[in-house]
Amino acid sequence: MEAEKWGRRIRAFRKLKGYTQESFAKEMGVSVSILGEIERGNRMPTEEFLSYVSEILQISLKDLTPPEESE
Repeated sequence: MEAEKWGRRIRAFRKLKGYTQESFAKEMGVSVSILGEIERGNRMPTEEFLSYVSEILQISLKDLTPPEESE
């Protein structure tokens, strides 16, 4: 569930910044399949990956972090 939230946020910001999945994966230095797995929530992104995503997209890690759900 947590991986899914991260994946949705990464995908949303990637699209907002005008990257295709292919161009973003190339910029990140990962395969399209790995990026796709992360965006679909099948793979949990590492802290290093998240830091690099925020750097490339020029957003803060705080902005990228999924909001906490209140119960």
